[in-house]
Amino acid sequence: MRALGYAFQEGWKSVWRGRGSSALAVVAIALSIIVLGALLLLTWNVERLLPNWTSATELSVYLRDETTSEQRGAIEALIDESGVAAGREYVSKADALLRFRREFEDLASLTTGFDGNPFPASVEVQVRPDTENDGRADGLVRQVAVLPGVADVRYDREWLARIATGLSAVRGAGLALGTLMALAASLTVASVVRLGLQGRRDEIEIMQLVGSPIAFIRGPFVAEGVLQGGVGALIAMACLWLGFTVAGTWWGVELATVLEGDSLQFLPVRFCAALAAGGMVVGGVGGFAAARHAA
Repeated sequence: MRALGYAFQEGWKSVWRGRGSSALAVVAIALSIIVLGALLLLTWNVERLLPNWTSATELSVYLRDETTSEQRGAIEALIDESGVAAGREYVSKADALLRFRREFEDLASLTTGFDGNPFPASVEVQVRPDTENDGRADGLVRQVAVLPGVADVRYDREWLARIATGLSAVRGAGLALGTLMALAASLTVASVVRLGLQGRRDEIEIMQLVGSPIAFIRGPFVAEGVLQGGVGALIAMACLWLGFTVAGTWWGVELATVLEGDSLQFLPVRFCAALAAGGMVVGGVGGFAAARHAA
């Protein structure tokens, strides 16, 4: 404990003495954590919301304007007989227009420039979760799509699957980018710490002559890197929180509309702690790499 206390006391003194060069290392670590934290914030929120979106999966059957009542009846009968629907609702062209104006008030004025109603009538189907796994929902989509009177079919499960696939790609790319930036930050820390080491070369030689333990010689340089990483991580967390708050203030209403009542949340404490620990580890690794030249 004595060696640890000495290491951090001397490490902080070194950070303060070389605060100009230390700022470079702090900024490098902060930038790497901001990039990784932003990607983690995005992927964590999407993963959190995906189960809610999946449980509310809908199948929308859009009808042509010339669709007859008999064709609509055949479409609804096929839906009912398939066993896929937990419920269904017919939305007329007028209802679709009213729904758009209600849910997108900022865009409602755009609908006044048309001669007629541009929105199609549709049959909205609430899909039973068990039918998504056994393929019955996909089979219904294929059958309904070719029926007379059907203009298009939209199945939420398809774009949810694309989101999940894209999420994996973003996670992989973010991890690779974060690793590269962390490596660069670690090298920056090593360079900064090594500058401080050169300035204390005479002091280190005296400590070696009097038989000081290796922990007292190298420890302050490792602690210096850890402190730089910790400060950089705190700055990164503050920037992420500020950016999240500003985004929520500017686009909160629009996001609530797009997310249909759900809301984005900032990273939980465990993730923030992991990012802070990661910054300290990156700094510590850089400090350790430089400290190897101390003895």
